[in-house]
Amino acid sequence: MRALFCTFRLITMSIYTRPVLLLLSGLLLLTLSIAALNTLVPLWLAREQMATWQVGMVSSSYFAGNLLGTLLAGHLIQRLGFNRSYYVASMTFAIGCVGLGIMTGFYSWFLWRFVAGVGCAMVWVIVESALMCSGTSRNRGRLLAAYMMVYYCGTVVGQLLLTKVSTELMSVLPWAITLVLCSVLPLLFTRIVNQQQRPQQASHMWLMLRLRKSRLGVHGCVISGIVLGSMYGLMPLYLNHLGMDDANVGFWMALLISAGIAGQWPIGKLADRYGRLLVLRVQVFVVILGSLAMLVHAALMPALFILGAAGFTLYPVAMAWACEKVAQHQLVAMNQALLLSYTVGSLVGPSLTSMLMEKFSDGLLFIMIASVSLVYLMMLMRKGQRHPRPVAPI
Repeated sequence: MRALFCTFRLITMSIYTRPVLLLLSGLLLLTLSIAALNTLVPLWLAREQMATWQVGMVSSSYFAGNLLGTLLAGHLIQRLGFNRSYYVASMTFAIGCVGLGIMTGFYSWFLWRFVAGVGCAMVWVIVESALMCSGTSRNRGRLLAAYMMVYYCGTVVGQLLLTKVSTELMSVLPWAITLVLCSVLPLLFTRIVNQQQRPQQASHMWLMLRLRKSRLGVHGCVISGIVLGSMYGLMPLYLNHLGMDDANVGFWMALLISAGIAGQWPIGKLADRYGRLLVLRVQVFVVILGSLAMLVHAALMPALFILGAAGFTLYPVAMAWACEKVAQHQLVAMNQALLLSYTVGSLVGPSLTSMLMEKFSDGLLFIMIASVSLVYLMMLMRKGQRHPRPVAPI
């Protein structure tokens, strides 16, 4: 038994090195702040008697900042390396938070949420790229699964914090900004090696989007953005229209996200072992089944659980599959391309789906999710399976 434990510990530590663990620790602290503010900003705007379109515009400015941050992150990493880029990105988000307390009003908050969105996207690209460069084709699935588990756990805990503390603006901002500053501390005790030592080999994000061999991974990130954006933004509305109160909506949304957390590790491990293409096919098929179950009003708990477990794990598997198709020096550019694809999907999906739901019925939410998943499944079925050999032993 002792030998088995030592073997497990050796394998685990070979995957989760000290830089990786400290990087994920910093991300967890940052995510607590991001999750709390993303929930509270619309509520604060509503308390200021702002119109619905103004609340929507402020939310859109955050996602517009995500797009810009995604485009800037690659250049930042090439010039400063992972550690200093993380410091800059975290400070950018902190500045966006501080601005909310200094200046009030629609236009000022529009600007500061844009700044916060830039910082968030840069952090995501930096963390994901650092994990990609730290891993191999044999363990990237598990690394990304750990990343997504940390992110979703931080999101859930950030929501729970709001039930225990005051949600007034000047009560939340001090501890939210403190969490952002504390998220920098773990990286002061380690150095994440930038694998791109030769600038002449640096690749551009737009070239990654045109690579045929990784195109299905890019498409998978777009589909993931559509699916998750729709579930995050419109599932609460669907549940509310079923007659549920806020407490019940919160419970079922927590179940949905918790299913995504529970699915990260086993699906990442299966993808590393059996190949990401096979696992992607199964995941997309399960998303379709979960959507159909919701559409026919099957038992809510199992339907939501399988939908969350499959839907919330699409992005890391698709990202790992695309990244294993490119060389080491192309990983940062590919990661930018994938995050940009996900962001575009998360912007387009909810907008289109909400219009269809308003015009026809709430069931269009699951018809849309099932339809885009079916299209992606047909693409995946046309691709022959070829799981690569690892570039280094685990």
